[in-house]
Amino acid sequence: MSEPIFFKPVTGLTAGAVAARTGAAPRGAFDPDRPIGGIGALDRAGPYDLAFLDNPAYVDQLAATRAGLCLISERFAARAPTRLALLVAPQPYRAFVAVARELFPDALRPASMFAAEGVAPGSFVHAAARIEAGVIIDPGAVIGPHAEIGTGTVIGAGAVIGPHVKIGRGCAIGANVSMAHAIVGDRVIVHPGCCIGQDGFGFVMSPAGHGKVPQVGRVIIQDDVEIGAGTTIDRGAIRDTVIGEGSKIDNLVQIGHNVSIGRHCVIVAHCAIAGSVTLEDFVALGGKIAINSHVVIAEGAQVAAGSNVNDDIPRGARWGGSPAKPAKVWMREIFVLERLAGRKDHVNAGKETDK
Repeated sequence: MSEPIFFKPVTGLTAGAVAARTGAAPRGAFDPDRPIGGIGALDRAGPYDLAFLDNPAYVDQLAATRAGLCLISERFAARAPTRLALLVAPQPYRAFVAVARELFPDALRPASMFAAEGVAPGSFVHAAARIEAGVIIDPGAVIGPHAEIGTGTVIGAGAVIGPHVKIGRGCAIGANVSMAHAIVGDRVIVHPGCCIGQDGFGFVMSPAGHGKVPQVGRVIIQDDVEIGAGTTIDRGAIRDTVIGEGSKIDNLVQIGHNVSIGRHCVIVAHCAIAGSVTLEDFVALGGKIAINSHVVIAEGAQVAAGSNVNDDIPRGARWGGSPAKPAKVWMREIFVLERLAGRKDHVNAGKETDK
């Protein structure tokens, strides 16, 4: 890989240690004492880098790779050159990620941009705020009265933490995050530029104008949640907006007021979730999905990218399309439309020939 100037690897890892940690079986030109100091794609990895292969699209890169060690699935191992050191694993990518996490722990969450220790000069911490020992606050951050921040948490430059906000331990709040009316658990990562706890979009409309509905709820973010850069999460109107334990939210997602997201959900970029939607546990949303208000997506359901969801989705179902429907129905409709379009083109081509 390119020189890792931003993330320095942990030293002392060897090929033998990788084998022990992953349980993978050595094969080929395996040397347990070879140092492993980085990671890389097959076509970019160097002699001290760890690579992986579990996708047939990249098998041809095996012949030329210079990787020092390659995690590989059994079905591709016979294609590797004899000079290449292999570790055969049932799930090479999962094993690769486990080693990468160990090599580059600093890449797992945002750190202080100022290399600050404690409360940096140039930050603004209200006298009534409660900051535990071991909190890092970068210059330009603002911590409001009666806010509470737990030990091991990093508050990035320019972040604004509003009055009475509670943030747990071991969190990372990125630069320029705005957070108000929120209670945050432990080990939560909020990437730069997020807005959390602002008004939900609620108005009583009339010919005389639109009356604003007070939004008096909170945002509750449970443990081990990660929220991507530029995402917005509105506070509740008459009940809380809740993000469940372990859920992962990508960049540029909009979550409206009163939304309830369950545990370990995955929401990909550019999703727009209207007010009072419920996602139960382990729901997965592809990118650019729009969900209408008051919809319930039940546990384990999956929705294809680009869908518009107007109806409740049952447990474990796979839906897609606009409007979204069961995947089999959606694909059948696409197939029929393609056949009709092909038939029309054939008829039109015949008419042109007759002229």
